[in-house]
Amino acid sequence: MRNMKKMAQRGFTLIELMIVVAIIGILAAVAIPMFMDSMKKAKKSEAMVQLDKIQKKASEEYVTNAVFPAAAAPLTPAQDCCTQNAGNKRKCAVVAGDWAVASWQALDFSMDKEFFFQYQYAPAGATYQATGRGDLDCDGTPITYQLNGSIVNGTPTSTTIEPPANSD
Repeated sequence: MRNMKKMAQRGFTLIELMIVVAIIGILAAVAIPMFMDSMKKAKKSEAMVQLDKIQKKASEEYVTNAVFPAAAAPLTPAQDCCTQNAGNKRKCAVVAGDWAVASWQALDFSMDKEFFFQYQYAPAGATYQATGRGDLDCDGTPITYQLNGSIVNGTPTSTTIEPPANSD
């Protein structure tokens, strides 16, 4: 009877608890960086999607009129996202007037939800360059995605240059 009472009151030893804490620590050490990388990757996908929209519209314009849109679009918005919302959401606010200029309208391009990158379009005759520039963690190190469009044998083509891995 006495032996049964001892068994019922038995708990975890300090060693067992230390092992559990060590395992949790190791899992956290692996999981947190993976989570942060996934977050950055998700943010970076915005630039690829938006540059793809610009590429499709520029190609459509070329197929229709035999020229890429001729008006250059300045870096929009003019102020980077980190400066706009210092310490806040790190996203650019949607300002309809930023996109209501002829150059962006010719590309049928605008942002209607908060975003992480500034965009620019620069035509040069039979070529163009579009860029998406952003500082995803507001550490002063921006990354730039670049889309280069040109004509090859009468067909619009493009290449996208991504920043090096872990560059931001």
